[in-house]
Amino acid sequence: MPLSSKYLSIKAFAIDIDGTLTENGSGMIYLPAVSKMRFLEKIGYRVFFVTGRSSIEAYILSVFLGMTRVAVGENGGVVSNGPSDHTILGNKELCLKGYEILRQCLSNVDTKPVFPRMSEVVLQRTFDIKEGIKILRENKLDLDIVDSKYAFHINELGVNKAKGLDVALKFLNIEPKEVVAIGDSETDISVFGICGLSIALGHSDDAVKVHADHVVNGKEGVGLCDAIDYVSLNYLR
Repeated sequence: MPLSSKYLSIKAFAIDIDGTLTENGSGMIYLPAVSKMRFLEKIGYRVFFVTGRSSIEAYILSVFLGMTRVAVGENGGVVSNGPSDHTILGNKELCLKGYEILRQCLSNVDTKPVFPRMSEVVLQRTFDIKEGIKILRENKLDLDIVDSKYAFHINELGVNKAKGLDVALKFLNIEPKEVVAIGDSETDISVFGICGLSIALGHSDDAVKVHADHVVNGKEGVGLCDAIDYVSLNYLR
């Protein structure tokens, strides 16, 4: 059952990219979802990306797709407000230290070829993430490893999408309770926790779905369309 629209005033949509806007593992954008997002922008809502990808990638995508030009990237580690206007919230040097320790302790740890990062280290999904986290804890490093389904990310503890979103919303003069969050992975859980309405896609793990206010049936790409339709039918005037 939808939340009462009487208590929900929506001004913005915070949308994940991989597995949400994209329709397969190679990053192909689901074009029908773009049409729906542009319509939201046209009628006055702010639509922007909150992603594990580089904030620069997300910012460029917002320019070419006609979205709001602010982007939260690196799982909240960087907020980009322009081509060279970046707010860095994470400590990359500490993440690099964690990466070197993981390489010494595990045999199959390697970086993933990605756009340059300012606050994190991005790894191939080729090792036991629980074992990696345990090693970082044993070495008393204030780091975490999160799985975006696109890659493993070494982030400083306390850096997550919710932290980056909070900074971005201050730029936009919008409150978290006025935001609809749409995503599919565990990295989106922190955003679900602070936004007024949260929607998980159908292929999300149960551990993600349980934190969402609503779960749509559609999966990658299609699920984003379903989520926007759900909000439009139940909350938008």
